[in-house]
Amino acid sequence: MSLAETHDAPEPGESAVRQIWPRLRFDAAAAAAEEPMLAGFINASVLRHETFADALAHRIAAKISDGQLDAMLVHDVIQEALLADPAIAERAAADMLAVDERDPACRSLLQPFLYYKGFHALQGYRVAHWLWSEGREALAFHLQSRMSELFGVDIHPAARIGRGIMIDHATSVVIGETAVVGNNVSLLHEVTLGGTGAAGGDRHPKIANGVLIGAGAKVLGNITVGEEARIAAGSVVVKPVPAHCTVAGVPARPVGGSCSEPARSMDHTLPNGDAKAD
Repeated sequence: MSLAETHDAPEPGESAVRQIWPRLRFDAAAAAAEEPMLAGFINASVLRHETFADALAHRIAAKISDGQLDAMLVHDVIQEALLADPAIAERAAADMLAVDERDPACRSLLQPFLYYKGFHALQGYRVAHWLWSEGREALAFHLQSRMSELFGVDIHPAARIGRGIMIDHATSVVIGETAVVGNNVSLLHEVTLGGTGAAGGDRHPKIANGVLIGAGAKVLGNITVGEEARIAAGSVVVKPVPAHCTVAGVPARPVGGSCSEPARSMDHTLPNGDAKAD
């Protein structure tokens, strides 16, 4: 399967929604009992909804509504997208599992669902991408602008992003129009998947499955980063990166130190013992 096909592949394995929805409701009930001051908010966000898709629509609408589009209008658009493409909710659930697995600061599924701006920006992008695919570019651009203003995350609605994605901390992440991101990728804050100039066409990076991109790294141009590669924090990557390779520096060069499933392990340690961490 090519990298371009990864985004459109059938959802693999057991349904992520079935995995996370009972756990999310359990975590929500426990948090509401522990902190009564938040019980109304948690009930409105999670417990009163019958499905994960309904809860997701409510939460994302509450976050990204603004003076031009109130929460009910945004909610209707998100529900329309979720009904038309159930894979959106499935990918959102897989993203939650990725955060739960990879972020040691995450203590329950409730945290990313309610509070993590990387998760919220990514799900807003997924709705904007659906709008883009339906030819509703004006509304897709409005959602992109709103997410950039609110979360500091700028993802073009035409970009293609897989499932099981963690955007940790998320501030100043930029993903360009023709970028492709595979499955099970981890990005840290201030990552840019950008172009190299003003030329149009296919001009942004193609990130394969399982890649880890460290904080502040810039990957520029229509280049491929191979499966389970690692890009050290602060690196500037302008040439293709082979699979299972670690690169570091400005410009980035191979430094060895292959590790298994770096996006899952979040292992930023380089072969010389230095760490390029967030």
